[in-house]
Amino acid sequence: MSHCCNESLLTEKTLNSVCMQIVENMIESISLLYYFILDETHSHYTWLVGDVLGLDPNLILEYLSLIFWPALIFLILPVVMLVLIYASALFLTVYKWRSRLHEAYHKDFWDGARHTLAVLWEAQATIWHGYDVIGLENIPKDGPALLIYYHGAIPLDMYYLIAKIYLYKKRLIHPIGDKCLFYIPGFQLLMKVFQVQPGTRESCTKLLQEGEIISIAPGGIREALFSHNYELMWNRREGFAKVALDSKAPIIPIFTKNSRQAINTLSYGHNILRSLYEKTRWPLAIYYGLFPVKLKTYIGKPILTEDSGMSPAQLSIKVHEAVELLISKHQGNSNSILMALLERFL
Repeated sequence: MSHCCNESLLTEKTLNSVCMQIVENMIESISLLYYFILDETHSHYTWLVGDVLGLDPNLILEYLSLIFWPALIFLILPVVMLVLIYASALFLTVYKWRSRLHEAYHKDFWDGARHTLAVLWEAQATIWHGYDVIGLENIPKDGPALLIYYHGAIPLDMYYLIAKIYLYKKRLIHPIGDKCLFYIPGFQLLMKVFQVQPGTRESCTKLLQEGEIISIAPGGIREALFSHNYELMWNRREGFAKVALDSKAPIIPIFTKNSRQAINTLSYGHNILRSLYEKTRWPLAIYYGLFPVKLKTYIGKPILTEDSGMSPAQLSIKVHEAVELLISKHQGNSNSILMALLERFL
């Protein structure tokens, strides 16, 4: 009994230590970024004032500081306070889940890690985007399902959805990712723990036959890079439909409103980059955003495939239409970042 109590106390202390380490790492990262920007700014300033204009950089800096220092204080302090408040809110959200984290770590080490990361993603989604999910009841409590979704520039919405389903439905989604993800340094362990895989037709069918849930974006990287206005770029792909028919798993269409207003790619140079991608498969683009817009994921009704009598082509078209319907109904023609921000805060 004493041994169990000591083990429980040790795990509780470990969780508290993890929570504190998260906040410390955030503050350290912000500090490093601050000093990097400061160093780069000073270097450019010295070059511009000293080498180009031929003036004394220190003298000019002293003069400017006398004028702008009060204004800088009023600008910097609110930002610092905002960062501290955001870090505090994130910490408290994680701490609120400590009992469930304690249970997860007690059962399985990687399950505890998944719970911790899921709580972090859930907290970040809630605090930064006011993230909501409509139709969570359409995710089955058990049995297979194939989630088909629109691929944003960076699929933050799917990270959030995976976290929410893991926390509230107790189910682990197996995402099918592009092969390029597995060549990113440091991503291998993350892919392993969250069961991300490139996915062949055979492996996807096997997972579904075993009763698992998998998620696929038929548009893939092409849709992520070049679908600036929520156009589906599936190119008549039928592989996911064949997998669903082979395994008799239902297909669930998914779309997240304002995913492109949160993060997007510049349309400048679109044709050149698109041509380069089609020839080389190099995923090149310039990203911008991470705006705190309102994100809301809509989960559609399941499309049953067992005894449907549909061909892969017919099923692919039906799912395509279902995702398009979610886009037109909930996103419409609204591509305004300002309107998405207003939805978040009003």
